[in-house]
Amino acid sequence: MAAAKIVVAVMMMMIMMFSTETAAKLNCGTVFQNLSPCLGYISTGGSKKPSPACCNAVNSLNNAAVTTPDRQTACTCLKQIATGYSSTIVAVAATIPAKCGVSIPYKIDPTIDCSKVH
Repeated sequence: MAAAKIVVAVMMMMIMMFSTETAAKLNCGTVFQNLSPCLGYISTGGSKKPSPACCNAVNSLNNAAVTTPDRQTACTCLKQIATGYSSTIVAVAATIPAKCGVSIPYKIDPTIDCSKVH
């Protein structure tokens, strides 16, 4: 019985992932790869400024997410990342857009409801 519930849950997650990625031009692989220049800033605990490469990546991702499905996909991908890290690391990552002068329409937070992003 428990195994059946797990299979159903996994299938539902896959359906949600594929439906989000087909409706949007962005996908999590692209989001993760584009933001890799920001890992150095996060590893410093936010004690330094984000690098120009990091800020360019954040700006490029924001410019690529022009539709609601794209913004929701970017939000969902960042939420997935945030879920796997401590609140301290997430708090540092959440400062990157503002420190780069980029306004994104959602918070980098493991509890955000990305379906409300427009």
